[in-house]
Amino acid sequence: MSPLVEIRNLSKVYTRGRQKVEVLHHANLDIAPGDFLALMGPSGSGKTTLLNLIGGLDSPTEGTITVGGKRIDRLGQGDLARWRAAHVGFVFQFYNLLPMLSAQRNVELPLLLTKLPAAKRRKNASVALELVGLADRAAHKPGELSGGQQQRVAIARAIVSDPTLLVCDEPTGDLDRQSAVDVLTLLQQLNRDHGKTIVMVTHDPKAAEYASHTLHLDKGTLVEPGVALEAAS
Repeated sequence: MSPLVEIRNLSKVYTRGRQKVEVLHHANLDIAPGDFLALMGPSGSGKTTLLNLIGGLDSPTEGTITVGGKRIDRLGQGDLARWRAAHVGFVFQFYNLLPMLSAQRNVELPLLLTKLPAAKRRKNASVALELVGLADRAAHKPGELSGGQQQRVAIARAIVSDPTLLVCDEPTGDLDRQSAVDVLTLLQQLNRDHGKTIVMVTHDPKAAEYASHTLHLDKGTLVEPGVALEAAS
């Protein structure tokens, strides 16, 4: 089976004044379809940079990123934005829900970028909310929901367009332990029962246990190979 994500010789350098800072160093990584990968490492290790590159939120300084057979490192900003909308669902530490909209409308937002008719958008959003166990909260606004429920709404929003890849940046970082368990169990179910490929950045070893395997980064280098993963030194 071909990898869903293929990364080769990937580096990212930021310029701060006259100083150049390499935050990712010649990374090589394969992610199989249906994988659930946790990325761990200390602050500044490059894990969020790697996640953003995989999700098409940033472009590499050097190297290649292929997702689903497409070289996304070659895409211009407009094409990259369209690719993200079609293929990637994002889940962040802070839920980024619009406070004046209901859960239903928040989940429906990504579909406004598509050509789906309004009735189909509403139906897809309802299905996504049901999948995360919040069908009975569809009319509630974010302020009427707990933190865990808000994150589940954010996950519903991320999956409503049936993306190829889910990228999650500290999805439980702002939650209490039980809410975190609920969210991680949901991600695990989406991976196991619905075949979603997930890449998750986390500082929490307990959160990483929900993934199929874990990869560590240190100072921009992949330092611990996992299943079907290769680190470049």
